[in-house]
Amino acid sequence: MLIAKEQRSNKWAFRFYKESAPDNYLEILEEIHVPFVLSPWHDRDVNKKTGEFKKAHKHGALYFDSLKSYSQVSGLIKEKLNGPAHVEPGMSPKGMYDYFVHAENPEKTQYNIEDIETGCGFELNKFLISNNNDEFLSTVIDVIEKYNFTEFNNLVRYAREENPTLLRLIVEKTYFFAKYLDSRRHASKQKQLSKGENTDGHD
Repeated sequence: MLIAKEQRSNKWAFRFYKESAPDNYLEILEEIHVPFVLSPWHDRDVNKKTGEFKKAHKHGALYFDSLKSYSQVSGLIKEKLNGPAHVEPGMSPKGMYDYFVHAENPEKTQYNIEDIETGCGFELNKFLISNNNDEFLSTVIDVIEKYNFTEFNNLVRYAREENPTLLRLIVEKTYFFAKYLDSRRHASKQKQLSKGENTDGHD
């Protein structure tokens, strides 16, 4: 894809390779003082033509607070990370997420969201939740059903101990989950009441 050298954007995507990147790449990115997010190391991608593993690399994105040109960002990545000069205007968060972990491509190697790296104030929680809302909602509902939770505090305690990412979603969707737990509690009470009515007078 040809990109005009002076095209400007405040979101830029890039990549760099393990073999040529400095070991302290995270510190170097922190020193730029621009929010960033990096994919897990893509070290199991296979070249379809040769069947061999591709060189281990990371995809990344920088989120500037003002517009930057292609040549500015390209120079920065080349100088700081020894990365390829080619950079691209940032894609949508959804596209970025899918690109990072191959979420929408089950035939490709799947990577773990826990290996995503960030810095300089990039809000990973929002990024993950906005891209996985349905999946996370389903997971929390499954947990509630599995452990038969009817109290909000029990759900929060479970999430805090077992899955902090879920806890973030629960906090974001407090009203939804509180209502859901209320309705389960109500249904459980109704069940007990009707059970009691059915057994009365049948000794």
